[in-house]
Amino acid sequence: MQNQSAAFFERKGKVIAFSRRHRFETYLDKVFDFSSHVEALPDGRLYPYHCGKKIFDAVFLGAACQFRSLHRMETECQPGGVLAKRIGPLSEDAIGYALERYDSQAVFRLGCEMACQLKRNGVFRSKWSRGLVVAAVDGIEICSSFARFCDDCMERKVTHMVKGESREEIQYYHRICAVTVVSSAFPIPLGIRFQKNGENEVACSLDLLRELREELGSRFLDVLVADALYLQSPFVKEIEGLGWDWVINLKENQPELLTESERVISTVAAEKMDDHPELQLWHAPEVYWPVADRAVRAVKTVRQQPVKRLRVERDEQGEKRAVKETVLELSTNFYASNLELDSVPPVFIHQLGRSRWIIDTTVFQTMTTEAHLKRPSVHQDRAKALIVLTMIRVLAYTLTLVFFFRQVRSHFQKCSIGFCDLAQKLAYWFAVLQADSS
Repeated sequence: MQNQSAAFFERKGKVIAFSRRHRFETYLDKVFDFSSHVEALPDGRLYPYHCGKKIFDAVFLGAACQFRSLHRMETECQPGGVLAKRIGPLSEDAIGYALERYDSQAVFRLGCEMACQLKRNGVFRSKWSRGLVVAAVDGIEICSSFARFCDDCMERKVTHMVKGESREEIQYYHRICAVTVVSSAFPIPLGIRFQKNGENEVACSLDLLRELREELGSRFLDVLVADALYLQSPFVKEIEGLGWDWVINLKENQPELLTESERVISTVAAEKMDDHPELQLWHAPEVYWPVADRAVRAVKTVRQQPVKRLRVERDEQGEKRAVKETVLELSTNFYASNLELDSVPPVFIHQLGRSRWIIDTTVFQTMTTEAHLKRPSVHQDRAKALIVLTMIRVLAYTLTLVFFFRQVRSHFQKCSIGFCDLAQKLAYWFAVLQADSS
């Protein structure tokens, strides 16, 4: 028997569509007026053969269908491809040429407009975050290569094996920083920024946060969470100047603060955690941070969780065999924060700190494996085109995720398809609508 989730997409062998339009695009136009926003994007070409919206739609819909490269998008736009009727013939070179002349800031602002609409629609509401909008900031490396490069590539010397010989070569790569809302029911990327040569990740992230504040306003976010790399006095001071609270992991890169936190916490008793029996927590409301010459709040947690592992042992005949076993694994974390708790229990700091992992385990991982974030597609001599392509890919990931959670999973108690399956369904919709229109 066909399950409920499959029935959402198909009924009696026919695709459910609104006015013979793709359901995904219909949703975007209804909620975001997406087509009008894309139509208004500036086009840097003087005499375009293909309109800017056609180029944008080809890349955006191709990314939503999780096509790996511009070459694949070109193929799907040709006769017989799933985007043939929707887009029409379009070459890879034409897409790359247009992307190189797109205004990347206009695409960035488009993403911010979508985020504002999502907040107005209540998508950011969350019980666990106590009404606060929490965002995580982090960086990831993309597009590493020993042969393909552009003017904006970062460089490093890498020793690797070539035909059995150890050889040192220059490797070209890019890094991007991203800010993602992690307090909502599903993560929502707000924006990305490419790290420049000679610029570190923290400085790049700060520029991105400033741009987001300018576009979204200081009250759009409430709390910023980050890895220990970001626990630096200038970064913290800047974040507080932007009007946000922060929770950042505390590790060995701040040895004085870590030592002082351990000393203060050793003098206090562990908090009672009836709702979290696997967790032990110690809370120090004021710990002096010598580098910043100020006091911060510190929380230490020890989490005990069962982990399944394989253990190799020998039987009576001396042969090796793998034995499954469950062991208790302890993980210890320190967090520093400026958040005023008032009547809120300190375990909230732990929950905020752990939410940072969403940007790694969900956003970056999914976008790398399914949305092909690390595939350059356009790179050689087209640095700006790579930036715009990556921005459109992130926007397509975000809005497809919104569609999946708000229009697919929300209709069923148990949904048998996952987010990655949705890409195949989107392409299938285009193919069926194309067959119906012929």
